Formats: sequence, structure tokens, C-alpha cells
Amino acid sequence: MAEDANRRPLASRNTGWAAALTRFLAQTSVTPNQISAASMAMAALSGAAFWLAGAAEGWERVVSLLCGAAFCQLRLLCNLLDGMVAIEAGKKTPDGAFWNEFPDRIADILILAGVGYGIGIPALGWAAAAFAVLTAYVRELGRASGVQADFSGPMAKPHRMAAVTAGALLSLLEPLWSGRNDILTFTLWVVAIGALLTALRRSSRLVAQLRTSL
Repeated sequence: MAEDANRRPLASRNTGWAAALTRFLAQTSVTPNQISAASMAMAALSGAAFWLAGAAEGWERVVSLLCGAAFCQLRLLCNLLDGMVAIEAGKKTPDGAFWNEFPDRIADILILAGVGYGIGIPALGWAAAAFAVLTAYVRELGRASGVQADFSGPMAKPHRMAAVTAGALLSLLEPLWSGRNDILTFTLWVVAIGALLTALRRSSRLVAQLRTSL
């Protein structure tokens, strides 16, 4: 029960397609840790695609943005399946906690920094990545302090990836007004500020819970 309470609540976990994929992977030699590692590869491809999109033109830019969005979502798919294969399929390992968290932080950095370099504002990308990592740090600090994991937003991991994906897809329309990286720049500002607010909100909630537990 405590383990379920510390899992990120995801509606997709209860879908038929997710259950089918889990059953399929459970019958193979693929491990949850390998799926977690694959999420970093997906994130690297996403970040590289966003970086390349910054200097690309025409169809090359369209393909780069679509790849950035697609690999971003594949990162989330890996994040979903690693936990399901570990728990629902009974393939949990002693070092699973490491592989559940560490690849996620690397993935956040690769994607958000990639967007930052693509739009020509690497500092903003690194700031968004730092705040994203900070949100996870506060959550895990709470768990280490005996408090239930806090997955609240407004810019938790699923929200960050949804924002980046939407920003990439909307950027395909920029030629209509002769724009260039306007939407992704706005998106990255939203992610950075939202992640900072998320870290502050989680910190406030954590301090309040620790005080009331005395």
C-alpha cells in the first residue's frame, strides 16, 4: 500500500494498451532497468532533434520538430512501462529505485537543454532543467523524511513533457506569421517558471507536513 502511495498517479497505467504492452514485455528478457535506460536514449534523441531544429529550414525543420515531440513522448512511454513491468509484471530488482529516478533526471536535462540550444538561449534551457531536477529533489527529500511522495504541479514531469510536445507541434505553424522559435521560447519560459513554482510549492507543503508530524 505504501509503495502504491509513492507511485506517480497515471491514468494511462489503467488503460488496456498499457496492460497489453506490459504483458508482452513481461514475456521477454527485457528488464525494467533496461526500459529506464532506454528513456535516456529517447530523451537524447529528442534533445538532439530540438537542437537541430534551431538551424534547420523547411522540411528538415518540420521533421526535426516532429522527431523532438515523438521522442519526448517515447521517453514518457518508457517511464510508464518500466514501473509497470517492475511491479505489475513482477520484475522488480534491488537496484530498481536508482533506475526509476536517475534516468528521469538525465532525460529532463537532455530534452530541456536541447530545446534551449535549439532556440539559441542555452541558459534558459539549463535553468528549466535545473528547476525540473529540483522538483524531483524536493519530492525525494520528502520521501526520505518519511512523508508521502508529492507529485503536485503546476509543472510536474508529465506537464513539462506535455508542454514541450505541444510547443514543438505548434511551432510547425510559425511560417504562417514568419515566426522563428517564438513558441518554443515561450514554452521553455513557461516550463522554467512553472518548475520553479512547483519546487517552491512542494517545499512549502513538505515543511508544513514535517511541522505537523512533530
